[in-house]
Amino acid sequence: MTRLAVLQPNMRTLLITSVLGAALAAAQPSADEAAREKRLEWWREARFGMFIHWGIYAVPAGEWNGKPITGLGEWIMNRARIPVGEYEKLASQFNPVKFNAEEWVRIAKDAGMKYITITAKHHDGFAMFGSQASKYNIVDATPFHRDPMKELAAACQKEGLKLCFYYSQTQDWHEPDADGNTWDFPDESKKDFAKYLEEKAKPQVRELLTNYGPIGMIWFDTPRIITKEQSQELATLVHELQPACLVSGRVGHGAGDYDSAGDNQISVGKVRREWETPVTMNDTWGFRKDDHNWKPATVLIRQLAQVVSHGGNYLLNVGPTALGEIPQPSVERLAEVGRWMKVNEQSIRGTTAGPFPYDEPWGVITSKKGKLFLHVFDWPREGMVLDGLKNKVRSAQLLAGGKVLDVSQRDENGFDALRIDTPATPPDLNDSVIALEIEGEAQVDPSLLQQPDGVVTLSAYMANLHKAAGSKMNLDSRGVISDWRSAGDWADWSFKVNHPGVFNVVLVTSEQKYGRGWDGGQHVVVEVGGKTLKKTVAAGGKQENPSNPYWPYVISRIGRVRLEKAGSYALSLKTSAIPANQKYGLTLVSVRLAPAK
Repeated sequence: MTRLAVLQPNMRTLLITSVLGAALAAAQPSADEAAREKRLEWWREARFGMFIHWGIYAVPAGEWNGKPITGLGEWIMNRARIPVGEYEKLASQFNPVKFNAEEWVRIAKDAGMKYITITAKHHDGFAMFGSQASKYNIVDATPFHRDPMKELAAACQKEGLKLCFYYSQTQDWHEPDADGNTWDFPDESKKDFAKYLEEKAKPQVRELLTNYGPIGMIWFDTPRIITKEQSQELATLVHELQPACLVSGRVGHGAGDYDSAGDNQISVGKVRREWETPVTMNDTWGFRKDDHNWKPATVLIRQLAQVVSHGGNYLLNVGPTALGEIPQPSVERLAEVGRWMKVNEQSIRGTTAGPFPYDEPWGVITSKKGKLFLHVFDWPREGMVLDGLKNKVRSAQLLAGGKVLDVSQRDENGFDALRIDTPATPPDLNDSVIALEIEGEAQVDPSLLQQPDGVVTLSAYMANLHKAAGSKMNLDSRGVISDWRSAGDWADWSFKVNHPGVFNVVLVTSEQKYGRGWDGGQHVVVEVGGKTLKKTVAAGGKQENPSNPYWPYVISRIGRVRLEKAGSYALSLKTSAIPANQKYGLTLVSVRLAPAK
């Protein structure tokens, strides 16, 4: 007999009421979480913003004493180890007479951006706003004597864009007590970081949130030595001064309102919560006169779609010159992005992640209630097939031109197959969007499915990881398995095939950023469909990585297997031996099974 059965009726009612009340309370978000959700509303709707890196580092523009300095434009003080006294002289040369806040805001708005995040203070410590906390600022220390942040605030309010401020809270190379300057202030034992935080960082954050009207976000960066308590103090300060203002994930220690991916990194797979990725248009953030490696508009548009398809925001950077002009190549690319957004805005703005746990071979999917938007990068030659969608499709229509497309749905060897009758040529070479109207909330087969082109892609982020004792094997923010350096580590996947046959098995691995390092030589064992393949990993070619172009992919051919019939399969990847002292180990992106020809 249960304890409840011997209670009197009124006691049972009290107990049941208490239990239900506790359950309902647990289901309700906390006050802090409810406030965070409210702050995120505009940001989720926006999806696309402009990042601006602008400061006195635009004067040397990547060159010091007549010599080019490697690295990012805004890091020249650090990379060239420029003494504070010498770097300060740049302020007297900074006079951006061509700065026009309304023009900058118009460029952003016409590109389809809904917010602007600008460097109020970068790591060099120079404030691009009038500050009482430090005279090392654009109003007091330059011949310009204007506050561009006030002008941007007015222009953003006029055009309906959110203004957000980047603020480097930990690194400040101008200050002896802050982090980062080891050439002027090498004795770490003499540094009082708390003093810097209280006397400069917090007062300047207070100024930014007091003097410029409603601010959408404070975009903190590089937390480094900041403590958990100090990160939380900054987040609390922001929310006390402006409760609707977001705090970026880089404030540190999970104190932000959302997560930030690494620079120029696009997260894949399922993410824990809202996220944003900052992306350069060329190779630098702050202006460099010798950086002409501009990404094509096609790459920018597709990256935007891919980020949003995984539930993220895309923050695209421009680096204005010392005269205050956004470089013309940036303006041209933003104009092309804007033309695409004008036609396809509904497939980006206010959308959520696609329903499938993986990207499609032809592109990506974004979602809204009752709609799916198919962003087709690689246009099909003979109609399009989408496997795994269980909802009835009411209609399909191209956003560019509005043409209604014929669709059919049927079972094909156990797969729910949607066929779309597409025209012979794509309406947009950058990204052609097909809007599907569906019945109900999107329901899909969550399994890894063989795609209509016959390929099975087993992405690292969908693997079951099995780690040996002491292993550092992990899944990084790009969805790549990193630090696979133990022979006891292994991974496995389950997947479905509806067109069996002979397949070439290929490993796709990642080089380090900018191609600076890759380890091969691992002895791998692949088991699938009752077959075993053994091979030593060797570079067999490169694969373009448009999502994260700074991390090239390497192809390694493992062998062939025959999958005899349609149905479910499992594949395991193990390492029987790994060369000693490998720096990176096996950096797995995916295992790919492609039909043998």
